[in-house]
Amino acid sequence: MGKLIAICISEKRGTRKIPADQAVLRPDFGIEGDAHAGNWHRQVSLLGIEKIEDFRKKGAEVDFGAFGENLIVEGLDLRTLPVGSRLQIGSALLEMTQIGKECHTHCAIYHQTGDCIMPREGVFAAVLEGGTIRPGDPVTWLPPAEDRPFTCARITLSDKGSSGQREDKSGPLIDQMMSEAGYQMIESVLIPDDYDMIRKELIRIADQRQADLILTTGGTGFARRDVTPEATEDVCERMAPGIAEAIRAFSMTKTPRAMLSRAASGIRGKTLIINLPGSPKAVEESLGFILPSLGHGLEVLTGRASDCARK
Repeated sequence: MGKLIAICISEKRGTRKIPADQAVLRPDFGIEGDAHAGNWHRQVSLLGIEKIEDFRKKGAEVDFGAFGENLIVEGLDLRTLPVGSRLQIGSALLEMTQIGKECHTHCAIYHQTGDCIMPREGVFAAVLEGGTIRPGDPVTWLPPAEDRPFTCARITLSDKGSSGQREDKSGPLIDQMMSEAGYQMIESVLIPDDYDMIRKELIRIADQRQADLILTTGGTGFARRDVTPEATEDVCERMAPGIAEAIRAFSMTKTPRAMLSRAASGIRGKTLIINLPGSPKAVEESLGFILPSLGHGLEVLTGRASDCARK
């Protein structure tokens, strides 16, 4: 059990958030009157008062809202809670969607002190149930819902696709197939065949969004710019070669050129990463082949599976 210490709102992006006596939370939107509210996954930002106090002990003078946080909470180490956790504040219910964030344009606090705690200590949430909240309200942590669907993110790797020279047909096909299979698509990304960018996106989605599954499409061949397997292997803590091998073996029944695939599959934390081919036809065939077995693998990886030895 925690407590809501302060509510901070800014009417315009790029301006400092200021304390408010109360706030109205709207489902699938965020805080009424706050510039960062909207139909996306970072509707509300939260920060622990303990983290702010630690920062103040370093000699920094910071007011509530200085880090861009909406809600300041006492008694909960928000950074350690898993994505999918729910926070009950009065009649409102929030679901955590991201931990930390990349700071593209450093805030005023960073320029003053050379540091900012929001990128590493702040968390973000979406509003599931609305209500009016006030400082002093209790904040109750609830674990992720047991019936929560597995979350999936898709990354398309294509120089021409990212520059608008070619339509991405494989990415939307993955999104459709996974949604129809009951997965919750949380991100769909289209970026060039750039090693650093691929690596950065895989780490961000696995660590901050904590997606159960990341599917990539493209960049698995022999071309010099095909570096998806290398970036995947670099970020994975454990490899899961059986998946990539199974896709190649199945694809060999369709075309002998499947032997030229260098696709990889592995695990980072509790996120499974799988490289899929680039063509829509190969994506449909490969993904359709592995889908029936993915659920069990993700249940084991995320701790949802029952004892396999008893079956």
